[in-house]
Amino acid sequence: MPIGLLALALGGFGIGLTEFGIIGLLPEVAADFGVTEPVAGYLVSGYALSVAVGAVALTAAIARFDRKKVLLALMVLFIAGNLISAVAPIYSVLMVGRVVAALCHGAFFGVGSVVAADMVAQNRRAGAISLMFAGLTVANVLGVPLGTLLGQQLGWRSTFWAITVIGVVALIGIWLLVPRTPAPAETSLRSELGVFRRPQVWVSAAVTVLAFGGMFGAFTYIAFTLTEVSGFATTTVPWLLVLFGVGTFAGNFAGGKFADRALNTSLGVILALLALVLAVFALTAQNKVMTIVSLLLMGTVGLATAPGLQLRIMGYAQEAPTMASGANIAAFNIGNALGAWLGGLALGAGFSFVSPLWVGAGVTAAGLIVLVAGSLRPRRQISHADPDRADPSETAPARPRGMGDHASQETG
Repeated sequence: MPIGLLALALGGFGIGLTEFGIIGLLPEVAADFGVTEPVAGYLVSGYALSVAVGAVALTAAIARFDRKKVLLALMVLFIAGNLISAVAPIYSVLMVGRVVAALCHGAFFGVGSVVAADMVAQNRRAGAISLMFAGLTVANVLGVPLGTLLGQQLGWRSTFWAITVIGVVALIGIWLLVPRTPAPAETSLRSELGVFRRPQVWVSAAVTVLAFGGMFGAFTYIAFTLTEVSGFATTTVPWLLVLFGVGTFAGNFAGGKFADRALNTSLGVILALLALVLAVFALTAQNKVMTIVSLLLMGTVGLATAPGLQLRIMGYAQEAPTMASGANIAAFNIGNALGAWLGGLALGAGFSFVSPLWVGAGVTAAGLIVLVAGSLRPRRQISHADPDRADPSETAPARPRGMGDHASQETG
């Protein structure tokens, strides 16, 4: 793999730390600024909302520019946001810093996915994307414990100072190691937004929402499941969550390899396995050994979908892969919010602490149904339609324009 992918992964690691690192520091932030815990929690939900907005709006604004320069500009924005957070004198300024940093999140992964895929051969594109996303998965593993540890020892601001330094190092790495990858000459806002007229782009985004909604719907309330159902002590929860994070790291790489071999087939199998894992978890949550196994598998299988989902939407929008990629990042975050909301509804209705797992299994199964129906639909259309009028880009995800040579379509 090209060394430039490591620079992209480091940027993803810093962004992941920004998103997750503050979770364990909310009590300190609330006490420092004299706000309630729910108000402090807006620093997390506000970040997620800003990611969804920035993933589409900012990506549309920057799609016509040289992609390497865009990545550098986004890292400057990221550094600025964390610097504002580190020196924030009042809560509202800290929120501004969080929003500024979040705006670059979706666009960075959207543009970075295209750049990463362009750096390797066609049959290694999903693997390259998974390596870039590895930074985010490592942040899943280390973000909360490291951010919490540093903040508790040196004050919560030290976490943001550390992330700012990581951003500077990533900026230098991208500048030195990532090759110049200009956007297509014909790129325009109209052509970028035109990808949303493609049914398969919406199918891909819907599968992403449901796949991540299923996993994070269960994961959001996993601490309650571990303590109230499985019987683990509260002090063991952080270590169990690290186990989940290790699973996400392994699953991200495995999913990239599978997607490079057979895209739609691998996604279907992984979604079916995820629904099964969540259902088994719900049935065996009272058994500590099975809980540990299920938690590891949930992280592994859940994140195995990420590279394939990103590659699928890019392949169906080959004339504007950057916008499609950014939209998929927005779908990731919408799915996270949807899953947490549905899981909360189940608990609020009086169901047990395993109910979010059942909700997650159901939502994931819905994602599998959408994927299968969406994958069959274009084939039926073309088999019964005039071949001269059929749109070949709707039959299977192709190599996005601007990502190396114009290769033949995949058959995944």
